Amino acid sequence: MRDCHEIYVKHAFFLLYFLWYSNGINFVREVKQMRKDLWKYIAALLLFGSNGIVASHIHLSSYEIVFLRSGIGGLALLLLFLLLRQKRNALRYKKEFMFLGLAGMAMGANWMFLYEAYQQVGVGTATLLCYCGPMIVMALGRIFFQEKLTKKKCIGFLAVFLGIVCINGQAFQEGKTLWGLFCGVMSAVMYAVLVIANKKAEHITGLENAVWQTVCSFLVVAVFLLSRQGISLEIPKGDWMPIVQLGLLNTGIGCYLYFSAMGRLSVQTVAICGYLEPLSAVVLSAVLLQEGMAPMQAAGAVLILGGAMYAELAGKRAREKTEETMEYIRI
Repeated sequence: MRDCHEIYVKHAFFLLYFLWYSNGINFVREVKQMRKDLWKYIAALLLFGSNGIVASHIHLSSYEIVFLRSGIGGLALLLLFLLLRQKRNALRYKKEFMFLGLAGMAMGANWMFLYEAYQQVGVGTATLLCYCGPMIVMALGRIFFQEKLTKKKCIGFLAVFLGIVCINGQAFQEGKTLWGLFCGVMSAVMYAVLVIANKKAEHITGLENAVWQTVCSFLVVAVFLLSRQGISLEIPKGDWMPIVQLGLLNTGIGCYLYFSAMGRLSVQTVAICGYLEPLSAVVLSAVLLQEGMAPMQAAGAVLILGGAMYAELAGKRAREKTEETMEYIRI
């Protein structure tokens, strides 16, 4: 009887050790996978941040650049989607697919306004103006998603507004065009439409979402280009390299890295690291394109990025507290 008891104890100890060891291996694997996803996400953000730098080497109009970018990028994403055999939910949720089509149209308009602003007022200023889009989404959240407008969000809005005033005031002093500033602001408005429409397509996510959006944006830009000049492009030989890089690497591969990693990271990580995109765009434009940043413009950049981050993180913390309270009530 004693021998049996010792055998049971040994078996139990061995079982506990095996569970501890296997869980330890799984934990290490999860950490390694999280690090891998984080680096993929950061790489995608840096690629997106370099879009304006790459586009500055293309001697075409803004809408011609967007036409080529969305066409090459959409084709690359479609091939990746088919090769990876991802789930197809678009046709199952037709109403959501309509909202996704609207998001794709907004993406095409956002890119056209943004690339026109790149050419008119510079990459840094255009990027900062476009990044006011998340604040517009938060302001409209009360109407479309019944989200509360807290004091912290209002402080963030005020900081972003002051940042826009600083940047626009500096731009006027430097003689930059009103049209370029208007395009920068409109890119932010189209970004807001894009995000709001995307939130209505809850079941069409990941790579499939990126494919349909990019294809729809390509069709919108193609119709605009056809009505304006016809599909006839005269592309200088030296422009093909940055065009392929912008479409294949920055858009196709960038979107794949972005969507394949974002779903596996925490909300806080995605929110905080997301600000690497505008920050890298401003830094790269100053270093590589020699776009000077006056003290007022630097203050505007800090106010826009800091205010947007403060308001976004405050909103996420409020949502987390609400979810915790609801979970407690269920228990």
